[in-house]
Amino acid sequence: MQNIVIEKPYVFVPPYHGRLWLACLQLFLRPWLRHEYGVTKLECRGLDHLRASLQAGHGILLAPNHCRYSDPFVVGEMARQAGTLPYTVASWHLFMQERWKAWLLRRGGVFSIYREGMDRASINASVDILTSAKRPLVLFPEGVMTRTNDRLSPLLEGTTFIARAAAKKRAQATPPGQVVIHPVALRYTFHGDIAQAIGPALDDLERRLSWLPQHHLSLLGRVYKLARALLGLKEIEYLEEPQTGDIYKRLQRLIDHMLSPIEQEWLKVQSNGSVVARVKKLRAAILPDMIQGEISEAERQRRWRQLATLYMAQQLWYYPPDYLTSETQTDRLLETVERFEEDLTDQCRIYRPMSVTVTVGEAIPVSPTRDRGAAEDPVTAALEASLNKLLGI
Repeated sequence: MQNIVIEKPYVFVPPYHGRLWLACLQLFLRPWLRHEYGVTKLECRGLDHLRASLQAGHGILLAPNHCRYSDPFVVGEMARQAGTLPYTVASWHLFMQERWKAWLLRRGGVFSIYREGMDRASINASVDILTSAKRPLVLFPEGVMTRTNDRLSPLLEGTTFIARAAAKKRAQATPPGQVVIHPVALRYTFHGDIAQAIGPALDDLERRLSWLPQHHLSLLGRVYKLARALLGLKEIEYLEEPQTGDIYKRLQRLIDHMLSPIEQEWLKVQSNGSVVARVKKLRAAILPDMIQGEISEAERQRRWRQLATLYMAQQLWYYPPDYLTSETQTDRLLETVERFEEDLTDQCRIYRPMSVTVTVGEAIPVSPTRDRGAAEDPVTAALEASLNKLLGI
């Protein structure tokens, strides 16, 4: 389990408004992407859409899909090419690692948001940035990194909530202004030999299961066999024995079995929302007493076990059952093996060479009001549709 839940009182890390440090750091984004993430080529499209909004003086929210850890740096390089210095919202746990990283994050225009509860300070800072319209704001609407470049996860409501709150303020200003959302599609492509790249990782993963390397199988066959084994192990852990039948139904049954008892204890009801939203609600309920230190050590350990279960349920949800087929693309195979590595070892190899195409979509105007009678938020629906189209999903 990666260290994404922090057992400390949350302290908001505000945006750093200086420009010099961010302008300097932008110069190092390309070499950083090459060294740390294997991204050797980056192409930007649709920059004129963003430049037009900058010239019009709009409050600008950039909303990228989030399929890799390199995404914030890729968006930063796109912003550099467009001639702007964005602010970026990031999970608080990133500031709780090395002190020098936290220092660099702030100078890079990054400020915190608390994913385990309502963070009014972060929301207000985001609204202020959009209202002032001096610099764009980057907010990842999926909420978490997915490793599925060919699937867009349900978008969280916070993105349009922040944009609409800023739109209300801008509409009341003199002269009135506008807030727009630009979808930003990040599409990665691996250009190496996939067999040579993921072969050693598959060997290591199979050995962790005490298997001999399954070289007699195709790459897809090896990945499928590992997937069945790992799912069966989790079913034994939580359901006492491996299940049979459709993989999608098995995954859903396992996730519900993991989440439902915890929801009954903490929320008194089973939620029907996305797994990400369900996990967020539960973390917000479990953590406060742990942070205040008002529970026994035994209770604290029990809650950490629950948090680990929530983490694994969310990880399982990011394995789309239909993502791998007989015609699977190289990049889907790579993404799946990377997720195997992370879930079993909390680490992942760097696979290179990788290229990324960044496509900035047309501006989506944000109305200050929302039709409460509508089945879904029209801005969220427009953003999701645009991202899917730009990604070719």
